[in-house]
Amino acid sequence: MVSMKDIAKACNVSVATVSKALNDQSDIGEKTRNHIKKVAKEMGYFPNAQARALRTNRSYNIGVLFVDEGRSGLTHDYFSKVLDSFKEEVEQHGYDLTFINCSSKDRKRYSYLEHSRYRGFDGIVIACIDFNDPEVTELVNSDIPLVTIDYIFNNKSAVVSNNYDCMKELVKYVVSLGHRRIAYICGEDNAVTQKRLAAFYNVLEENGIAVSDDLVLHGHYRDIAGAEKKTLDILKIKDPVSCIIYSDDYSAIGGMNAIRSKGLSIPEDISIAGYDGVTAASLMDPPITTIRQNTGEIGRIAAVKLINLIEKPKTTVEETLVVEGILEPGKTVARIN
Repeated sequence: MVSMKDIAKACNVSVATVSKALNDQSDIGEKTRNHIKKVAKEMGYFPNAQARALRTNRSYNIGVLFVDEGRSGLTHDYFSKVLDSFKEEVEQHGYDLTFINCSSKDRKRYSYLEHSRYRGFDGIVIACIDFNDPEVTELVNSDIPLVTIDYIFNNKSAVVSNNYDCMKELVKYVVSLGHRRIAYICGEDNAVTQKRLAAFYNVLEENGIAVSDDLVLHGHYRDIAGAEKKTLDILKIKDPVSCIIYSDDYSAIGGMNAIRSKGLSIPEDISIAGYDGVTAASLMDPPITTIRQNTGEIGRIAAVKLINLIEKPKTTVEETLVVEGILEPGKTVARIN
């Protein structure tokens, strides 16, 4: 393996000069710096990660805590796009990503915090997990710089979608097309669901529309089979609804399956709307009316915030950053009289 000492000998300079050149320090001439870098590249030099960690007191490694209860893993359209954007941004700043793995056949099970200490992560991003898990709480309360996505802890940085305003926009759109009997199959009870539910009720109240409890059903996010079943339950209601809003686009696809199984057409017989703006929504026939979340911006902002927390802890404040979504009208909500 080529060392800085080897490069110094080849360039007839000191090891300190080589170190300054490879780390782009300003107290060395540009000509000398470029020459040293050129020789280093030709000799096949790669910086030693352990040596850099000792020198900078950083591992340049960021932990990713991502546990999808639906077991779709990185095929989870929304979070996979968020994490892809996050990855692209942190890599531009010289950081690597490692998923937090707390179980192994070769060693005892580590808690999230223990594994993070074991790996020496400079920072952590948390997405799509049970935020009420005591191990998550322990990790959040540690001194490791941390950013959460779509969940807010007190005194910690978070990047969230504007769930309240986006849901208001979606429901207002449905109401503007004449719908008054509107059902909502929402996700499990968490902060995201609570904000969207509040927006749902708020818009209907503003428009003088009463909502009976049997038109609001709790389910699970990205649960196609569950959404099918709950849609069939709604279709049995004596006073039919004209539109069903779903917690996400995959659930909306489940709803479409159920509606068509009863020989009904969308949106001629009944309208539907989803949420998230996943690729599958635009490929359906007809394209699903939905809120497209800005996954690229969510991931990028989370990465920039975490890197600032790592590199500039004294000047970076903990805060919640909100990213707006966009209404995609699609073709699954009909105008009715």
